[in-house]
Amino acid sequence: MPFDAVFFDVGNTLIHPEPSVGQVCAEILRAAGHDFPVDQIDALLPLVDDYYEDRYRQDDTFWTSDEGAADVWVGMYSLLCRRLHLPESEAPGLARAVYDSFGSASRWRAYEDVIPAMRRLRAGGMKLGIISNWDTRLEGVLNGLGIGELVDTVVCSAVVGLRKPDPRIFELACAQAGVRPERSAHIGDHMYADVIGARAAGMTPILIDRHVDAVRSARHGVKSVTTLDRLEEELS
Repeated sequence: MPFDAVFFDVGNTLIHPEPSVGQVCAEILRAAGHDFPVDQIDALLPLVDDYYEDRYRQDDTFWTSDEGAADVWVGMYSLLCRRLHLPESEAPGLARAVYDSFGSASRWRAYEDVIPAMRRLRAGGMKLGIISNWDTRLEGVLNGLGIGELVDTVVCSAVVGLRKPDPRIFELACAQAGVRPERSAHIGDHMYADVIGARAAGMTPILIDRHVDAVRSARHGVKSVTTLDRLEEELS
């Protein structure tokens, strides 16, 4: 293979919420005395996602600290509470409860192809790493899901004070793994954070979209996959 190492993004690349974000929100709201059907909450989640993307475009440095990350999460889910017409005074506390809940590995699940793919790559002599925009609870989540033991290095934005797509976070991950960027690939689901950042560092990006045909992303000139099942073919 032309690569010595493969690095991965985390959210929507290796793991996903389990139960769903809507179910977790419904559970937390119910415990506070507000009973909403999950489908009503799910209908508002695209608005919450848009809020995140808007904040990310304006100033993505929030991922370099726990305080910044928590502030964005509270903003996201406070918006959800307001759209559900909950009292304004309760929104920040409920939103913070959602953020706190997702610090536990029990709220996440690795996609079924992740552990097998990582084991195959390691068996083939490949070094593995994580490069993620996440708060400092990341390693606990990865360890709780059995992913931490399969990687050689974890570079978390809130720990190192750098965030994707800054090429320095990719360069740092390569240095920690003892590999050269040009001999490394990075797999992630975000064009801005993962593809642009990896390219700027001299790495080979692979875009993963688990929900859309990979052909749609090929127009950007990026290697694209929808699963890690045949990742070795993309790396060869």
